[in-house]
Amino acid sequence: MQQRFVKNLAFLLFLNLLIKPFWILGVDRTVQNQVGDVSYGFFLSMYSFSLVFFILLDIGITNYNNRNIAQNNQLLAKHFAGIATMKLILGLLYSITIFLIGFLIGYNAEQLNMLAWLVLNQFLLSFLLYLRSNISGLLLFKTDSFLSVLDRLLMIVLCSLLLWSGWVASPIKISWFVYAQVVSYVITTFVALFIVLKHTGKVKLTFNLPFSLMIFKKSLPFALLVLLMSLYNRLEPVLLERLLPEGIGYHQTGIYGRAFRLLDAGNNISLLFAVLLLPIFSTLIKRGESVNNLVKLSFTIIITMSITVAIISIAFSEQILGLLYPQQLNETLFVFTQRISDSSSVFCMLMGSFVAISSTYIFGTLLTANGNLRQLNISALAGVVLNVTVNFILIPYYEAFGASIASFSVQTLTAIIQFILAVKIMKLRFGNSFWLRLAAFFSVVVIGAYSARNIQIDWFLQLTMAFILSIVSVFALKLIRINDVTAMIREIVKNMRKQASQEVNNLST
Repeated sequence: MQQRFVKNLAFLLFLNLLIKPFWILGVDRTVQNQVGDVSYGFFLSMYSFSLVFFILLDIGITNYNNRNIAQNNQLLAKHFAGIATMKLILGLLYSITIFLIGFLIGYNAEQLNMLAWLVLNQFLLSFLLYLRSNISGLLLFKTDSFLSVLDRLLMIVLCSLLLWSGWVASPIKISWFVYAQVVSYVITTFVALFIVLKHTGKVKLTFNLPFSLMIFKKSLPFALLVLLMSLYNRLEPVLLERLLPEGIGYHQTGIYGRAFRLLDAGNNISLLFAVLLLPIFSTLIKRGESVNNLVKLSFTIIITMSITVAIISIAFSEQILGLLYPQQLNETLFVFTQRISDSSSVFCMLMGSFVAISSTYIFGTLLTANGNLRQLNISALAGVVLNVTVNFILIPYYEAFGASIASFSVQTLTAIIQFILAVKIMKLRFGNSFWLRLAAFFSVVVIGAYSARNIQIDWFLQLTMAFILSIVSVFALKLIRINDVTAMIREIVKNMRKQASQEVNNLST
């Protein structure tokens, strides 16, 4: 059973690394290239607005249910009806909140219509995550792994038919893109519901107020943290559309979306650190063992990776964006060059924030494992205040570039706060030698990337040379040692096996 858990977790991570980047950089990117910045900017602003309040659909139910079903398998049928009813009520609350705020800030009929489809998508996704929590709680790991990517796979198939099959005569419309998501979520949700009902049998929807209040009370600090983080991570597209004149707002949101896409893809990889480290940090803290060495190693890995990606992306920003968003039919060279230049400045600023974001996956995860939600909520609130303030000041003058400055500012601020909190609370020590070697690595990567640009060879070979130099520098400066990485992998596997053993013991008792 333990071996099965580890294999399926590895399978899950592999599927997500395979499917999600293709969705972001393949399908989603191509859709924007075909529909244009204005149409895609319209979608992105509405999507970001719907995502900001996503936590209202869950308030911690999924995490609670996963632990509860794993420990008390026999309660699935009893609790499913009550929690499913609670999810429906939360869906109604989420919808009312979204449309009320949308109405108050002046969304028109077209925007509210798009918002209705996106609200449906977010509800289906939330309910799907709840259904999957039951399936993983039953230790059906392979089934859960399949369901975790089924919606994306269906979207990829449907959008590929619309984009590349030649079966559709007219170019894809942004509304078709949203409808494809609806169909994919509906099919996946019904598949997951069918699997759960096989284990529960016939159920009758009920509502248990004391039970619902208990979950709400337990999850409130975490739900507040997620809400605040959603606000400062997803507000830019919404504010660009709201603060700029009609037409310009959507266009600038589209430019921001082009630049944000690669950052989003990189964040999916960095997020894996949080997924793997949270249970390990929690276990070490519970035992009273030091987390210093593991934090130092994981931070070193992610900071050197993010510095490499950020600097190389900045150095070759126009080439990368030109490759991803090539010159369109009937687009003059001047317009194309201007479009890439506008996106490049935003892209450079956002990729600069990638370093800060990556570090929060280490220190934010550590503070979460240690139960410091109050401090995290305060830092997140500071991030929201800074984000809104800077956006309101800069967007009217600098448009998408101003929004990227706001994003960089808030991500850097929250990363610094979390680092200081983690060092102070957990008494972390890195040593002066570490910071000197890290500074040397940063300098080598900057000099190497910009020097490579001056070599008279193809730009992709220049980029490859800069990347190889950064990898060599990591080991030459002894920031990372192979033995340390091997030990970290062994610790991760050991922890996953222990977690599997605990799940099995809970299930048997």
